[in-house]
Amino acid sequence: MFRRQAFSVALFAAATLLLESTFTRLLAVAQFYHFAFLVISLALLGFGASGALLSIFPKLRPESLNRMLAWLGLGFFISVGIAYAGVNWLPFDSYSIAWERRQILLFALYYLSLALPFLVSGLGIGAALAVVEDRSHLLYAANLFGSAVGALLAPLALGVAGVPGAVLLSACLGGLPALVFSRSKRKHFPRSRRKRFPPDSAHGAPLERGSNLITEKKGKFENWLRSGGILLFGLGFLAFGGLALLNGRGRAPLGITISPYKGLAHAYRYPGSETLFSKWNPISRVDVLRHAGTRRLPGLSYAYDRTPPPQHGLSVDAGPLQPITLTSPADFEAAAWMPESLAFVLNPRASVLVVEPGGGLGVLQALAGDAAQVTALVENPLIVEAATTTSLDFNVYHHPRVEVVSEPGRVFLGQEQRVYDICYFPLTDAYRPVTSGAYSLAENYTLTGEGLESALASLSPAGTLVISRWAQSPPSESLRLVATLAESLARRGVEHPEETLLAYRGIQTFTVLVKPAGWTERELGAARDFLESRRFDLVWAPDIQEGEVNRFNRLPEPSYYENVKALLTSSNREEVYAAYAYDISPPGDNHPFFFHFFTWEQTPEVLSTLGKTWQPFGGSGYFILLALLALVVVLSAVLILLPVVFQRVIIHSFPPCRAIWQIACRDTISTYMRGHDWNGKAGKGILAYFGLLGLGFLFLEIPLIQRWILLLGQPTYAFTVVVIALLFFSGLGSMAAGSWLNPRTGLGILVLAAVGYTLAMPHLTQILLAWPGWARMMGTFLGLAPLGFLMGIPFPLGLAWLKENAPGMIPWAWAVNGCASVIASVLAAIFALSYGYTLVMLLGVAAYAGAWVALPVQSSAN
Repeated sequence: MFRRQAFSVALFAAATLLLESTFTRLLAVAQFYHFAFLVISLALLGFGASGALLSIFPKLRPESLNRMLAWLGLGFFISVGIAYAGVNWLPFDSYSIAWERRQILLFALYYLSLALPFLVSGLGIGAALAVVEDRSHLLYAANLFGSAVGALLAPLALGVAGVPGAVLLSACLGGLPALVFSRSKRKHFPRSRRKRFPPDSAHGAPLERGSNLITEKKGKFENWLRSGGILLFGLGFLAFGGLALLNGRGRAPLGITISPYKGLAHAYRYPGSETLFSKWNPISRVDVLRHAGTRRLPGLSYAYDRTPPPQHGLSVDAGPLQPITLTSPADFEAAAWMPESLAFVLNPRASVLVVEPGGGLGVLQALAGDAAQVTALVENPLIVEAATTTSLDFNVYHHPRVEVVSEPGRVFLGQEQRVYDICYFPLTDAYRPVTSGAYSLAENYTLTGEGLESALASLSPAGTLVISRWAQSPPSESLRLVATLAESLARRGVEHPEETLLAYRGIQTFTVLVKPAGWTERELGAARDFLESRRFDLVWAPDIQEGEVNRFNRLPEPSYYENVKALLTSSNREEVYAAYAYDISPPGDNHPFFFHFFTWEQTPEVLSTLGKTWQPFGGSGYFILLALLALVVVLSAVLILLPVVFQRVIIHSFPPCRAIWQIACRDTISTYMRGHDWNGKAGKGILAYFGLLGLGFLFLEIPLIQRWILLLGQPTYAFTVVVIALLFFSGLGSMAAGSWLNPRTGLGILVLAAVGYTLAMPHLTQILLAWPGWARMMGTFLGLAPLGFLMGIPFPLGLAWLKENAPGMIPWAWAVNGCASVIASVLAAIFALSYGYTLVMLLGVAAYAGAWVALPVQSSAN
């Protein structure tokens, strides 16, 4: 019996983690950002709610547990369907939350609908932990091991059948306990062998017939449930196979309602648009459309008077369409009128590294600029497949002078020994007049100070780095780019960064050329001739004069020149950063949010424009976090206090409610009170100890996931590897907790280990960047083993103490831990966005240190 219960717990945990990882991909496609912290908080909120319910209705026996697990399996299958339908039906849009007030309510409904499956699985896991007290550490280990399996299944299911298939697979996995416990073990004797009682007996025939009838009805219902479940799950797995087949053929259905502000949504509305390719892989969804109005040559001079070549549109995760240009390099005349072509004019027959060219426009520019050799660094192989499949004879990725490399940008730049004459970062994302919505939450390790320093290191002695960004008003991306380049050059020993930069702008783009060796007079003269003929405005050159700026694309004030000059000539750039209206300080690997410009000084302005203006500059990404924090704090407080309020108000004050509760739970008030000492030492200890454990675990896990995106390239891979490592080794730690002799020693070692990981993280990532992909994954997995093992010990130690002192409060401990983890997951995102990952991990260390102090003296592993 215990094995089946442990197996069901593992199934619930696997389905939960598979669904968590799938929801990160669903949100990345539907809402601009993966929201890993939100998805983790969803699961933990469900677990907290389950603990609160189990605290109110505590009377569970092993027999009722089995039936409960069966029903919860069926409930999980149904709840996944409800959640999936809910997120596709609710018109929530993270992009418009800053100016549309109803989005706050829709966000709450969106969040609660996604949390429903996690409530069901949390009820199953929490009930099992509450009933099987003597082996709770083994059930907790089964929970962690199952979670690790679910995290491993996620990229496999996403790559085979996409988000719809992974959601379906999760529902089927979580529904399997309905089959495991749907058939009763009760023996049914033939009617001839049943014992007959005399008519005057207390056990008369009418009772026998009634009992037999109830037993037969239960047996029929259980058989029906089993047969129906087998049919339902069989159809589910068959549908999964159908989705996999469509995906393999490049015809995968989207199956998600996306924000109306996403690029793919605009393309679908374009008259005559037609989908040529649609496919999922573990890290993305790629679509290619034709006749979708794709006209994208970023920064093209308005002096160009010819017709641009035709283009297909390539969308990644339903984002803006990137052009697949249907022309040959020799016929691509427009390339000479794009801002980056200056680099190819100054460096003829260059070897070029193009970083993340998307649909291939940057590669086509390099070939049209007569590059001798082009290395296209494309992390996502599905983009190359989509471009190859749909561009026919114009596929630049198969050009004889092009080499394609599928590696994360930072990893390749850290490993590559070759040098290039030009390193080019093409502009592939959409124009945003301001950074709005969830976009400001996105990590970008390529545009950090360390990332640009790696790009500079890849240049030949006379090489040039070329980067274009959108020109916003007021200047934001452009100034942050210049500040980051200046800091990176200074770290590489360049004493006068201002002498190495050449910057200019068009109507919508801002381009920077960096030559660490410095510019010659001939090169500066050629650059001025180029800018004059293309009508680009010079923003900065080593010998710039004020009369050269703001000539062709006129602004009321030469704000770009003035701000860039302040950045490059100031003896204290920190003062310039502090004086500017928005945060333009250089991002780093500890704080890789290039597109986040919010400062707390903006708060009055942002609040005053809420609901009145379309895009409050820089701060709207914070609305999502702050709204979510307020929501989870309220929900968590309700869930933690609900059992306490229930006891004090409902049971003591309302006799009818007390009677109904006693009948429903088959328990007495006195028994319930003896096992639930809310005001005593047990209640206060649970709140402190298990709450701090929840804070500590998430304050370490969230920044580890975000930091490991640098090593593994994609949020899906980082989430999978980090979660598998922490949960697998935490499972081993939970199993070992049953024989752990000194709990305080275990927690003390955990605190010291967490401090060590926090301090060693920057150095460890730099070492692992030089390793090949499989070695980075294994290094991450094994490197987290000691920390994960130690993180798995404190929770079962607390359960062991509760088993001896207050066994009835185990569900409430589950609720407190889950709710504290919910709050921690959101706080971790807020603190990381504002102060960086190191601070968040140090908060995790402080939480575990607090748990060490709160650990009951009587705590024992026995």
